[in-house]
Amino acid sequence: MAEYISSIQAMGVAYLGDTLWALVWTILKIAALIAPILFCVTYLTLAERRLIGFMQIRLGPNRVGMFGILQPLADAVKLFVKETMLPNKAHKTMFILAPMLTFTTALVSWAVVPFSPELVLADVNVGVLFILAMSSLGAYGVLLAGWASNTRYSLLGALRSAAQMISYEVSMGFTLVPVIMLAGSLNLGDIVESQKDLWYALPLLPGFFIFFISVVAETNRAPFDLPEAEAELVSGFCTEYSAMTYGMFFLGEYANIIMVAVLGALMFLGGWLPPVEALSFIPGIVWLILKTGVLIFFFLWLRATFPRYRYDQLMRLGWKVFLPISLAWIFIVGLAMHLLDMA
Repeated sequence: MAEYISSIQAMGVAYLGDTLWALVWTILKIAALIAPILFCVTYLTLAERRLIGFMQIRLGPNRVGMFGILQPLADAVKLFVKETMLPNKAHKTMFILAPMLTFTTALVSWAVVPFSPELVLADVNVGVLFILAMSSLGAYGVLLAGWASNTRYSLLGALRSAAQMISYEVSMGFTLVPVIMLAGSLNLGDIVESQKDLWYALPLLPGFFIFFISVVAETNRAPFDLPEAEAELVSGFCTEYSAMTYGMFFLGEYANIIMVAVLGALMFLGGWLPPVEALSFIPGIVWLILKTGVLIFFFLWLRATFPRYRYDQLMRLGWKVFLPISLAWIFIVGLAMHLLDMA
């Protein structure tokens, strides 16, 4: 793969020159990154509906195309042709910008994700911090949506979502600290390579468990989907949204699910590394996709089986359970590293 990419770059430089080729190569890499992500986001919706239908003993979408495989395209056409409704008293500029902000931040995080040692758009040394920063910015889109809609249900949903995202992002960030301590780097590629002998999910199992529950809550997924709780808030922060403005929130949510699943695979499950050396002939990106798929499956499984938490239970779990445990876990890992002379 590395030789193939190098030959393409050499040809590009020969035909277009260094400056122009650098621009063209960057655009090609962005397109090659975004197109599969959008495809996965689109068909994750179908996989979710089919899998939950199977778990709950019902059919799910199966009428549009063979086995319902064209259902996501039909949904996309429906969203595109619907009229976008703007509430009379809404702040119209912010109302339209909010879903764009959520969708954009969900995609920008992918810029630093390495799919293999050579397949990465921007190999930066602070990749983990960049992803955490982008996920934090996503909260602004939700807050703006709730405020700009100028309705009580939207505002309450936005406040709930912001509080939830901040609460669980703190725990999620702390669970990543022991990984960074063991790897000695914030570069995602270095963190994966440091797991050649042992995936961090095994020695850091409590942290991995808290990380997974925290990202489920941070992405507002069931059983923590309180910002959109239909029985209480109609549809929460996106109550007033319709057509593609609603679709962008929808796409951003699913892009975030895939993003945090990839992050979990990179930080705790060895990324593109095979489980045993004998399977190293399989391309690394296949392993990364498989591990990501397993984590996404658990996202869907939780939605199909767990009832929704109450809001006070949600906040108590975040601040009184996960936060102290994740802080104590950092101390335990640091102490173990000191005693084992690993620092």
